[in-house]
Amino acid sequence: MAITAPANLVYSRPESMTNIATHYCPGCTHGIAHRLIAEVMDEMSIREMTIGVAPVGCSVFAYNYFNCDFVEAAHGRAPAMATGIKRVLPDRFVFTYQGDGDLASIGMAEIMHVAARGENITVIFINNAIYGMTGGQMAPTTLPGQKTTSSPSGRDVEQTGYPIRMAELIANMEGTSYSVRRSLHDHKQIRKAKKAIRTAFEVQKLDLGFAMVELLSTCPTNWGISPQESLQWVDEHMVPVFPLGDYKIAPIIRDLRV
Repeated sequence: MAITAPANLVYSRPESMTNIATHYCPGCTHGIAHRLIAEVMDEMSIREMTIGVAPVGCSVFAYNYFNCDFVEAAHGRAPAMATGIKRVLPDRFVFTYQGDGDLASIGMAEIMHVAARGENITVIFINNAIYGMTGGQMAPTTLPGQKTTSSPSGRDVEQTGYPIRMAELIANMEGTSYSVRRSLHDHKQIRKAKKAIRTAFEVQKLDLGFAMVELLSTCPTNWGISPQESLQWVDEHMVPVFPLGDYKIAPIIRDLRV
């Protein structure tokens, strides 16, 4: 009779994630971003001290998926709400989780002034180059020539301008201590994304000021391609327009990166 070796546990759900199915479309990388944040909270043992701020957008129900305190903000106003929470409760870890339409369009004023003031919060910015929840319209991050429901012939830069590169823009604000761009399209980049998220929370722990991690993400439903094709699309089309890298790291932070 064959003897079966005992099974080794190689995967478990982070305590900072709830045990419910998400509403995200197949192939969407929001779920990966959620898990990375949850793993960081577990590893830093900060779940009981963390308050998240959910946006309006595909991640409007993010509060259902994290096992920590959460509040819901009006569209684009997550940084303003996070500012109020952090100032009243400075010992808490406060983060916003925002998409490109929420952060770079209706919320552009809020994110810029939060960075200018150097508020000691962490922002996780999901960039999928399109409005997801509201029907696939052109976003501030939509690529030149990219077709959307509001630009069916492709984005015309002469009419609507060029994509806004938020990591670079935020890096120019004096109150910013940490601004980087990572991606979620393959294993190597996912590992780098987690390290960046950890560093962003460490920045807040040491009261070093504003930190933002931009993550290139997929939207196969609104892009009209398969989940596998969407990963390739990020690599082949988004990365050249939104180069991955570190755009601002205050000198004291360089020793923090894990």
